Amino acid sequence: MTLQERVEQALDTIRPYLETDGGNVSIEEITPDNVVKLKLLGTCASCSMSIMTFKAGLEQAIRKAVPEITGVEAINLTDINDPNAITPGQL
Repeated sequence: MTLQERVEQALDTIRPYLETDGGNVSIEEITPDNVVKLKLLGTCASCSMSIMTFKAGLEQAIRKAVPEITGVEAINLTDINDPNAITPGQL
């Protein structure tokens, strides 16, 4: 199984939760140094909880399932300075 297939498989464990709220995620790129770049889709792209979804859901699922991944980035995450943003520390 390729690295991309393994990352997709990890994301598939989270997708049902995203889809329930009208969202999803796609892999935009896996860099040569094994950094996964994700794009949040649908309602996830503008959700105030996207930071939480990314950190506690997507990033953790990928890192747990594919340990050789060195980093996970979202290319369209809600800005941390957005007054409506909800971060893991707020829960």
